[in-house]
Amino acid sequence: KMDQFPLDGRITDLRSFARLGEEGVDLFLTDSTNAEVPGFTMSEKDLIPAIDQVFQTSPRRVIVSSFASHVHRIQQVLDAAHANGRKVAFVGRSMVRNMKIASDLGYLNIPKGLVVDFRKIQSMPDHKITLVCTGSQGEPMAALARMANGDHQIQVGEGDTVLMASSLIPGNENAIYGIINKLTDLGANIVHKGNAKVHVSGHASAGELVYCYNIVRPKNVMPVHGESKHLHANAELARRTGVPEDHIVVAQDGMTVDLIDGHAKISGKVEAGLVYVDGQTIGAATEDTLAERLLLSGGGVVTVVALIDPDTYRPVEPVEFLTKGFVYDKRTFDGAQNQVTKALTRAKQDKVDDIGEIEKQIVDTVSGYLRRIYRREPAVQAVVIDA
Repeated sequence: KMDQFPLDGRITDLRSFARLGEEGVDLFLTDSTNAEVPGFTMSEKDLIPAIDQVFQTSPRRVIVSSFASHVHRIQQVLDAAHANGRKVAFVGRSMVRNMKIASDLGYLNIPKGLVVDFRKIQSMPDHKITLVCTGSQGEPMAALARMANGDHQIQVGEGDTVLMASSLIPGNENAIYGIINKLTDLGANIVHKGNAKVHVSGHASAGELVYCYNIVRPKNVMPVHGESKHLHANAELARRTGVPEDHIVVAQDGMTVDLIDGHAKISGKVEAGLVYVDGQTIGAATEDTLAERLLLSGGGVVTVVALIDPDTYRPVEPVEFLTKGFVYDKRTFDGAQNQVTKALTRAKQDKVDDIGEIEKQIVDTVSGYLRRIYRREPAVQAVVIDA
């Protein structure tokens, strides 16, 4: 975003943007995250009163959760703690490491004596302590989640205030709300964007994007960073400022874009996507693998074992059902016996002679039957054996 009142006093260099526009910009790649948000994004300085209020009114410790990369937000926390006579301890390796780097490079101003070692806070009065930790997005191994689960040295209790100084990233809702509920059950007061002005976006809103397009006047625009709806909203902003339709490139992950003779266009695609780390293996697990695990955890497993006459396809003995994590009810599975027999009869009538295909038909039939009866979807597998 283009913060007109930045904490460090370094405003966006609009003159350089204009100069580049005069020289000619062939391709302008712009952040799309807030393209649907009208107007201009609020300044970081607008948060100072609300954050200061948290520090003034908290009777015990203030525990701040933020991105370890959000140096300006951490600076606001340090300033508020210093103004209210509190010491600060950084918790979590990434937080400690990032704050040291930021301080060494001059991006973070830490008053002398303000930051103390995490191990020293046990001997200090609670109302004099501020903890800054990771875990604002519900990451299970981060410090805040471990505090909520009671797995951390820091025990959250009655009177503590947890300040979640970040926005909620789509997809993390359940994890974040789960942590908020656990911390609330422990007696903590939770302050977040939903009930106090303690976070503003770091992304440019529609007004800033339009402003940039009008200053830079690019020949081609490529919206980046966002979901499909954000990319298209950003593309529409570029269109409204006069960028020709055929000079706006909305590309998905993996697409290649060529810039030839001042014209950008999609030229192809390369393999790209998520690479899953599973234990000691990298890249072997797929989305299908994870989907299967989700199915197993939610519905259990039902294995159908059928010993059949190879000529008639009829079971020579009762079909066996083996279950794991799925409730076995004899009456229901008596009905499943009939479903297997029907599947075998159809396979015989259709002259299906491939065992794998016969097993697939049994799986489909039994899965549908159990879904209707139980309203659950266990993972069903079938084993057909010739007698």
